[in-house]
Formats: sequence, C-alpha cells, structure tokens
Amino acid sequence: MENGQSVWTSIRFWRRSAAWVTGFASALLILLTFDTMGQIKMGTDEDLQKGITKRVPAPTVINHHIDYKYSKKRGHEVPVIGDKEPFFGKEWSPKEARALLHKGKLTVQAKNCINCHTILGNGAYYAPDLTKSWLDPKWKQLMAMTNSKTKEEAMAKFLQHPEKYPTHARRMPNLKITPEEAQAVVAFLKHLSTIDTNGFPRGFSKGVKEFEAGGTYAH
Repeated sequence: MENGQSVWTSIRFWRRSAAWVTGFASALLILLTFDTMGQIKMGTDEDLQKGITKRVPAPTVINHHIDYKYSKKRGHEVPVIGDKEPFFGKEWSPKEARALLHKGKLTVQAKNCINCHTILGNGAYYAPDLTKSWLDPKWKQLMAMTNSKTKEEAMAKFLQHPEKYPTHARRMPNLKITPEEAQAVVAFLKHLSTIDTNGFPRGFSKGVKEFEAGGTYAH
C-alpha cells in the first residue's frame, strides 16, 4: 500500500516492473544471440584434422565418410564424421570445397528446390526432406539403376535426368541442371547431412532400418 493505494494499481510499480522485465529480456536476447552465432559458425579444416566436432563442419567435410548414429547421451541421432574417402574421385582443398558448396547452395536457391522439398526445416513437404538426403539408403539402388560406381555419381546423374529414374511416387521434373551444377548440389547435400540438427528430422534412422529390412522408406 502506498498512500492508501494498492501496489497492483500503482502506475509507478508497473512502470518499474516493465523496465526491469524489458531490461532482463534484452540482456537474455543478447546472450542467446551470441550463443547461437557461436553454435552456427562454420568450422575449419583444422578442426576436422584435429577431430574437433563442430555443429556446422568445414566444407572439406565432403572429403570424409558420413554416418548418422543414435547417441544415448543426447537421446537422438547425431552425425558421425569418419575417415577420408574420395568425393567425385578426388580430395577437395579447402578453397575448392568452399567454392563447390557455394555453387551448390546458389543452384538449390536458383532452382527453387524448397518449393517442393524441406531443407533444415524450411520449405515444402510435397517431396522428400533433403536435410539428411545424402544418407538415404535408396541411393544404393540408384547406383545400380544409373550404372554408377559411387553414390555421388548416381545422385548427380539423377539430378540431371530425374525423369529417367522413378525413385519416388511424386516425380521430380527435369530442371535442366548442368553436370557442374549437379556435382555442386550433391556436395551441398552431403554437407547438409553433417550438420548437427539435434536429431531433425525425427525418426530418420528408424525409416532407414525399416527400408534395409525390406520395407518402404518414405523420407
């Protein structure tokens, strides 16, 4: 009570409360912003060489084998960066890998892929989610269909002529993707699969196991 007036009806009290709440929220927002920036900052090639895991690995991660395994500690799947393996028959330097990913990202944007697909939670749900598409077990079948020796080669052929390979109930149109663009998009998709998305999309590994057991795979 102040001069017989309830604190709940005091304009001065609510003004002070609003100022304190606004100040605290602003400080918290600034703190979370800096934390988020640190989390999404892309790692370096030196990080990979030292075995340091970043939420967003360096572009040269495309030179490594990528897996996706369940973590008991975190309660969901996490990307696992393995040993080096050739990507389109070579090991890409940091400069080459960065340029390739940049071209792949620009191609995905230019071809409006998110009009049908989802990438990192953004886009549509008409076609399969591309966030972990590099890990899709169906590419093994496509390797045989396209007479390809590697997954990346099969993916590149599919992107250039999707009408030739009926891999999904909803057929992808021919977007006139060039061989160079296809190679870059595949690199972009491989890099996407290495990003730690806290288990998103959910149930991905379950779908993979069902497919490998002879069932259907809808992701």
